[in-house]
Amino acid sequence: MAGAEGTAGRQSELEPVVSLVDVLEEDEELENEACAVLGGSDSEKCSYSQGSVKRQALYACSTCTPEGEEPAGICLACSYECHGSHKLFELYTKRNFRCDCGNSKFKNLECKLFPDKAKLNSSNKYNDNFFGLYCICKRPYPDPEDEIPDEMIQCVVCEDWFHGRHLGAIPPESGDFQEMVCQACMKRCSFLWAYAAQLAVTKVTAEDDGLLLNVDGAGDQEVLRPENGAHRDSALKEDVKEERGKAAVKEGKAEQTNEPCTSSRSESDLQTAFKNQHLNTESQSGCKLQELKAKQFVKKDTATYWPLNWRSKLCTCSDCMKMYGDLDVLFLTDEYDTVLAYENKGKVDQAADRRDPLMDTLNSMNRVQQVELICEYNDLKSELKDYLKRFADEGTVVKREDIQQFFEEFQSKKRRRVDGMQYYCS
Repeated sequence: MAGAEGTAGRQSELEPVVSLVDVLEEDEELENEACAVLGGSDSEKCSYSQGSVKRQALYACSTCTPEGEEPAGICLACSYECHGSHKLFELYTKRNFRCDCGNSKFKNLECKLFPDKAKLNSSNKYNDNFFGLYCICKRPYPDPEDEIPDEMIQCVVCEDWFHGRHLGAIPPESGDFQEMVCQACMKRCSFLWAYAAQLAVTKVTAEDDGLLLNVDGAGDQEVLRPENGAHRDSALKEDVKEERGKAAVKEGKAEQTNEPCTSSRSESDLQTAFKNQHLNTESQSGCKLQELKAKQFVKKDTATYWPLNWRSKLCTCSDCMKMYGDLDVLFLTDEYDTVLAYENKGKVDQAADRRDPLMDTLNSMNRVQQVELICEYNDLKSELKDYLKRFADEGTVVKREDIQQFFEEFQSKKRRRVDGMQYYCS
């Protein structure tokens, strides 16, 4: 018996103890996360009528559009009403998307909330996420075959999700960066490397003399000279030749007139003059990107990590805005495009809609009833606090039976108080 008791004691020591406070805090955290992701989306009305929604919670239905079929996305309301019993992939949020539910991609389903849809939404963008596959490894999440603990991070440009170990650079602590741009998107939007040297959380920089700073390894790096450097070098050589030609002409004239030559600016003077002229032109143009590209910077085959509000530092001159449009990344200049802005909006909307049942009950009562209810509530709170404190002091776990016993005793005390009251008639 002693051995059995000892084993039971050791097992109880190994079992994790979860307090009521832990449960409540975890429940509140989960509720806040749900509000953040879903709060900005309508759970009752199909979003199709809104056109391409700037950002919304999206799902893909594996039952209706399995792998091999055309990819399709559905809004939050349709996931509840039209696909409630289906197998769904949660896509978190996507930008500029219009609900596909019931269109031509769904062969045997009509949308219950908004059946009058166009056959296709040509502006929608799709990737492997719509079939439940993520990252460059094209694996599901969670992956039952992946035993390596790793977090998934969403690229702010392509909106695919990536394992931290597949991004070419170790992610900083989650609280240290706000957004990530994956390797492929950094390659496609190479102008971001000039900003990365100044803004990225893990700065990728190079000194003017070509020495690399804060960059690990040298095999996959490329130190870039200022943009159009080859063109400027060529132009500089042409200017030097032209100046030398003028000098030669003047020297010839000097020989003919037996006058000393007074022309020649040195080649270094010409280079300095050309650089100053270029910098003056650049500062006059007011383009932040050109100013950054005038410096050396490092280009790597890695993802980059960016802090809060980094997008506000991007140049918005006409040339850069045209470039963003050509690269289809104009959304980078929109402060309300970020997932953080969407989540904050969801939290605010939910807080406005969330009603306190106690306050609703109080508002429906007269003055006497309100006072009585408040007194009862304070009594309950005080007694429950004292009751739970005993468990905390003894270090014991509160069980279901303990809570049931408390409320039974509380109700019994309340009945005794009511029965013992004396009423007088005047």
